[in-house]
Parts: sequence; C-alpha cells; structure tokens
Amino acid sequence: MPEATSGAAAPSVDVEALAETDAATIERAKLRRHLGRVDVLLFLLCTLIGLDTIGSVASYGGQAITWLLVLVLVFYVPSALLISELAAAFPAEGGPYVWTRMAFGHLAGAVNNILYWVSNPVWLGGTLTITAVSTVQQFYLGGKSLGEIWFYLFALGFIWVGIVSAVLSMSLGKYVTSAGALVRVVLLSFFVVTVGIYAIKHGFHGIHAGDLRPSWAVFLALTPVLLFNFVGFDVPSSAAEEMQDPQRDVPIGILRGGIGAVLGYILPVVGILTVLPTSSVTGLTGFTDAMRAAFTVYGGHIAADGTVTLTGAGSVIADIVAAAFLLALLTSAVPWLMGSDRALAVSGYDGAAPRSLGVISARFGTPVRVNVLSGIVASTVCVLAHELSGSAAKYFAAVLALALSTTLLSYLGILPAALVLRRKLPEAERPYRVPGGKPVVVLCVVATVSLLLLGAITLIYPGFATDWLTGANVDDALPRGWAGQRGAYTLSQVIPLVGFLLLGVAFYFAGRRTRAAD
Repeated sequence: MPEATSGAAAPSVDVEALAETDAATIERAKLRRHLGRVDVLLFLLCTLIGLDTIGSVASYGGQAITWLLVLVLVFYVPSALLISELAAAFPAEGGPYVWTRMAFGHLAGAVNNILYWVSNPVWLGGTLTITAVSTVQQFYLGGKSLGEIWFYLFALGFIWVGIVSAVLSMSLGKYVTSAGALVRVVLLSFFVVTVGIYAIKHGFHGIHAGDLRPSWAVFLALTPVLLFNFVGFDVPSSAAEEMQDPQRDVPIGILRGGIGAVLGYILPVVGILTVLPTSSVTGLTGFTDAMRAAFTVYGGHIAADGTVTLTGAGSVIADIVAAAFLLALLTSAVPWLMGSDRALAVSGYDGAAPRSLGVISARFGTPVRVNVLSGIVASTVCVLAHELSGSAAKYFAAVLALALSTTLLSYLGILPAALVLRRKLPEAERPYRVPGGKPVVVLCVVATVSLLLLGAITLIYPGFATDWLTGANVDDALPRGWAGQRGAYTLSQVIPLVGFLLLGVAFYFAGRRTRAAD
C-alpha cells in the first residue's frame, strides 16, 4: 500500500493553482471542511461495498472466490496505490475530473467526466432500484409483484430519497454514508454468523475443492463485475476541499477501507455458496435468496423444491434484515452521487461543461442543480426500462452492463493520470507515493488499464474471446433474457455509449466561454 515520503506532516498543496477559471474561485468559496478521518473511512466503506452485485458474483460458483482473490492482487491493490498518490498530491474538489483534466486536457476531462457521472444515475435508476423492488416483493409480498402504481411510488421514492441525501450539506450528508457503512458491517456480520449456524445444522452445499479451479470462460464473464466492485477509491476525493486533511486521511482510509471491502465481498460470496447450490444462485436475487434460506435456522424450513418458508423468529428477523438491506442499497448510490455530481459541477465551473451546471449552493455547499439532473436521469432510466422490458432479469442485465461499462471506461482516464502527472508535474509534492518508483507506477497502470479495457469490451460484446480461448459459442455468453438477440443487446449498449461520448464533446464546447473568461 502507499508509503509516506517522510514522517512529517503532509505538506500543503496550493489547491488554488489547480483552479484555472474565475468561476472556480467563486464556487469554491462556498465549500466548508466537514469530513474528518473517520468520516472518510466510513465514506469509503459505503462506496466500496456494494451489495447489489454480490449475487452476480456468487452465481459463478467457487471460481468467483478464486478470481476475486486474483483481481485483488492485479487490479484492486494497483488502483489503490495510484489513487492514493493522486489524492495526496492533488487534493482538489472534483478530484477524478481534475486529475484527468490536468493530465490530458479539458476535452478528455469533459468526455471522461460524462462517463464517470452518468453511470451513477443509470445505476441508481436501474440495478439498484430493481434490486430494491425485488427485495420488497420477495420479503414483504410473498413473491407477488407490485402493482403498476405501487411500483412507481416505491421506485421513484427510492430514487429521490437518494437524491435528497446527496443534496444535504456534507455536515449532514456524512451521517448518511456513515450509517450506510455501519449497516453493511452489521448486516454482513450477521449474515456470516447465521451462515455458520446453518452450515453446522445442514452442512455445506455449494462449494467443493474442484469448484475453485479457474477457467477462462468464467474469468471473461466475471471480470467486469469484479472490476466494478473494485473501483471507487477516488470517490471521496471529489469532496477533497470538504475534508480536514485529505492528504493524510484519504491514503489511510484507502488502506483500511480497502481491507474491509475485500472481506465485505469474500465473506458473503462464501456464505451464499454455503447455503445455496450454484445452480440456484441468480444475479438479481442471489444474496436475498441466501439470506432467506439461512434465516430458516431461526424459524422455518426449505422444501424439497427449494421453496423457503419462514416462520416465527425467522420471519421477523428476515423482515428486519430486508429493511437493512434496502438501506444498504440506497446508501450504495449516495456516496457515488455525492462524488460524481461534485465532479460534474467542478467541470462546469472549470470550463469542461455548461457553466449553469457548475454552481455550488450557498446554502448547502453541494451541487444541487447536478443532483436534480441526476434524479431526472435516474427516474427516466427507471421508467423507460420498466416500460420497455418485459422481464425484470433482462432489464437488470442490460442496465447493469451499461452502468458497468461506463464506469470502467471512465477509469481509463483517471488511473493513467498518476503516471502522466509524474512526468508533467515532477516537482509537485507527493506526501504518499507508489512504492518502487516509476517502474511500479507503469506496471500498475498497464495492469489496471488492460483489465479495464477487457472488462468494457466483454460488457459491450459478451463472449469476447471465448470462442478461441475455450471453444464455446460466443452467443452462449449473452445475459439471461437476451438469448438469440445479439444485435439488439449490442445496440442497447453501443447507442447509449456513443450518445454519452458525444454529450461529453458537446459539454466541452459549452464550456468554452468559461475557459475564455479566465
């Protein structure tokens, strides 16, 4: 992990020098420092541990554990090292955008930042909302569907509670992310303990030694989801000028939060595969299915066909845990919205987006206009996906892939910035540096960028390289619900991505007056 260049206090960076426009000076004056070291750590835990994709990971069986550990070594740790150096050296508001713009210019910053931002309202309105709806149906409605009106009341309410949480001043908003982190710790700990009790009573079901043997087919299919789970170290740095000591607190938070997040993925995946056979695990409800099955130890039973019936204490505990799970889902979106919305606002007052988006609320110290825009995009995604898709699983797969691909592509600008800025700004103070010097930085960049490219390609074209690596039919890799619809699926990914890229270019031109006014 990151090493300090000395034991002395972190040197002060002239953040003013990172702001290139007069508008930046006006907007940054509205920011206040509210985040301490513990706040940053909890913010990171809330950001890094996403419960909505745990079922997708576990659906690949024992190999998921093997590849998870491999990617911890070849992606998670290298990206943590790169972000730690960037965060300590350049602690500016809108960090990921600022680093990309400093390294590659305003155009690259604008395009990259659109991908970084838009993935989050898409994710909120898509996979997070449908997972929340499925949880309500599964735990509180006995598997029955919400009616049309109740679907929209719940789904849109879920989205806008998240948006309001992002609007709050960081002095209050930090308690939302802290609560989200604590809920994750309690929920996952309780699940792991319950799985242990279940295993003692019923034995292990889903994992055998041979299941851990890796294969290329699973690697290609699972890598995008694991990469998506393993990004986010940079998110707190979007609020760097709202931290008391970002140069110290972010690298330390990355070290501690990173360890916690790895455990937060490995343990529930093992738990799911302990309780359920791999063939029964689905991406949409895998985690909640495993929770219901495990909670039978408190009251209930599992029928021969796998149907779970909870009674007594089992039913009460399940209802409480389901509520905690919904809170965890909601707070998955909040820190990402806080970070990506700030990054978009910063690009607005930095000349890489319309100036109207680059406004910080004097009352809240947050980018309210961008927050509302995120809510509108998330709501639109929710409505369109629900109306146009006849299958929740199909909807889940397509929107998840789009959220994943836009996120992974955005890091192609963020992570290499560490290497480029070492060349462009060698004199900048770096309180924390990637150990081993430039060769290790190059190795980290090559490893992470290669995996990000592979992950993005396999999301856009599922089955990429499987025919010549494994001999399998590439069409077999299409997500559930898309069998025989290769063209339609590809268009569902390519058309939005092209649109986002063009929007980034349009934002760059929209910001020319802000740049010229400096």
